[in-house]
Amino acid sequence: MNHLNKKKTISYKDLIYKLLLFIVTVAVIVYFLPRESKFNYQFDIDKPWKYGQLMATFDFPVYKDENVVTRELDNLSRSFQPYFNLDKKVETSVLKNLRENYNKNLKFVMPNQDYYKHIENTLRIIYSAGIISTTNATELEKDSTLFIRIIENKIANPESVNNLFTEKEAYEFLLSADSAQFNPMILRQCGLYEYIVPNLIEDKARTETAHKEMLDNYSWAKGVILSGQKIIDRGEIVTNEKYSILESLRKESIQRSETFSQKRLILIGQILFVGLFILFFMLYLNLFRKEYFKHRGSLSLLFVLIVLYTVATSLLTSKTTININILPYAMLAIVIRVFLDSRTAFMTYLMTILICSIAVSLPYDFILVQVSAGLVAIFSLRELSQRSQLFRTAILVIITYLLIYFAFELIVENDLSKINGRMYIYFIINGVLLLFAYPLLFMLEKTFGFTSNVTLVELSNINNELLKQMAETVPGTFQHSMQVANLASEAANRIGANSQLVRTGALYHDIGKMENPAFFTENQSGGVNPHKNLNYEQSAQVVINHVTDGLKLAEKHNLPKVIKDFISTHHGHGKTKYFYISWMNEHPGEEPNEEKFTYPGMNPSTKETAVLMMADSVEAASRSLPEYTEESISNLVDKIIDSQVAEGYFKNCPITFKDIETVKNVFKEKLKTIYHTRISYPELQK
Repeated sequence: MNHLNKKKTISYKDLIYKLLLFIVTVAVIVYFLPRESKFNYQFDIDKPWKYGQLMATFDFPVYKDENVVTRELDNLSRSFQPYFNLDKKVETSVLKNLRENYNKNLKFVMPNQDYYKHIENTLRIIYSAGIISTTNATELEKDSTLFIRIIENKIANPESVNNLFTEKEAYEFLLSADSAQFNPMILRQCGLYEYIVPNLIEDKARTETAHKEMLDNYSWAKGVILSGQKIIDRGEIVTNEKYSILESLRKESIQRSETFSQKRLILIGQILFVGLFILFFMLYLNLFRKEYFKHRGSLSLLFVLIVLYTVATSLLTSKTTININILPYAMLAIVIRVFLDSRTAFMTYLMTILICSIAVSLPYDFILVQVSAGLVAIFSLRELSQRSQLFRTAILVIITYLLIYFAFELIVENDLSKINGRMYIYFIINGVLLLFAYPLLFMLEKTFGFTSNVTLVELSNINNELLKQMAETVPGTFQHSMQVANLASEAANRIGANSQLVRTGALYHDIGKMENPAFFTENQSGGVNPHKNLNYEQSAQVVINHVTDGLKLAEKHNLPKVIKDFISTHHGHGKTKYFYISWMNEHPGEEPNEEKFTYPGMNPSTKETAVLMMADSVEAASRSLPEYTEESISNLVDKIIDSQVAEGYFKNCPITFKDIETVKNVFKEKLKTIYHTRISYPELQK
């Protein structure tokens, strides 16, 4: 009963984990997706309309062309009259200052009082016309303003800009007003610049109000399209007029989507879209890839990659100007293909591309090129054990991108001169970035507990530190492991299992024997057998300990979990039969302590570990055959493997009777080749 309750608790926890994973994935993806509405039609001037009949679903104005708007606004700006206040106090203050300065020191500079009268009269003329600041004059010239409005006694009167004085013009006019009678050199000594002060001050508030009112009254449209009116039909040429209407429809559609209600509808649509795709993907895993669906590491890897690529796509399209085709989407397919399988890689990749497509501006083009590149990446990289394989895949992906996009442009553009060369550069950069999948695999291995073929190949190198130590310490066991690796990898290859994984596991399955080398017959020499000094229980424990000692060494040398599984399961939950049977023969009628003769490991749970168990037992037993004939080898293989099946070692393993029969045949073929009878060489007769 407690066992059932425990199972239910685990099941509930697993269900809650998957539900949270679903909610968090959908929430994160939707949060980063852009909310702006997109106009789902592509069109260009003098090109045929490639969609069906387009009808207006709402009234919208037909906006003027940008060049027309710019020209008309420039004309309005030139005719616009900014407001300036006339400050009469400036003139009064300046003339008072002139009089005081004359009485103090200017009368000693001027030859006579006529100079003073001349300056005073000229200043009255200047201030009567009006002086504006240099800054205001520059702005008026920049805007090509011809008239301004001068506010005097609450009445705004228009005045030509040409009749006004700038500070510089006022000063020059003061010097040259009557140069025949009044010497300019003497006037310059009078510090006349002190009496040039702008008396026309811009009324910015009134000017801005008037300018806004002018723009508000400006008509940005040149016509109106009514709801239900036909805009364009399939095959019609997009003329300048049609182009203007379509552009107006695009602008209005985007503006309408910016309202709160429209954004709310877009959000609901995005949640439904992403939620359904994630749900379908989880159903696929549950139906066809249960091992991944139950394994949290596999499930986490898949969903992290999906979220990573969709978020990156959303950020690139909404926050930057970087072209989306630079992002190496095929890397996602490569990673999943290396760690899991090709079908899951394709399904995950396709779903990710479809979700990402709602964030890009040209979804059909995007899906076309990315799906093609992903398929090539998956099919060209059946396994990754060398860097050159990844380089080859990157080259093939680049070629696929270039050819597919070139074909698409030929269909759409019909003109080689209009080919977008920049896109081909983006695709090349994309392929180069694919090479970074190699270091990424290492990071993902450590994060999610996977073991790639690259790691397995590195571990199976006999120059590896642990394998070199094994070859020196237990040479007999090392040779046994090499033979087991050859047998098991060939059998695994025949039944569709991971041959590289089996080979690597076989090399390490007996590393625990390095702790007590002499207690294993393949390492004994000179007829010395230390088991003679031990009873059967003690001998059994020494042999059994090679499993636990092997796991300790594997932990010490940081071997992956998949390799530790081979160490712990290569004897399963079986017995040390030699010592167990020997004890039974010496103690007839007595019950032995089963635990002392039983290995602590679990029985095989994968095809790979099952093949290794069979190969290990068959190879070890084959060494004790009195003669090597086809019949003796065949009987040995059948006897050992049939007894393992009968004892239930493979009950929890997804291996079929057909697979087991194939494995038997492989072992028989290989052992016949290994132990074939050699011919005797004749001796030279004298």
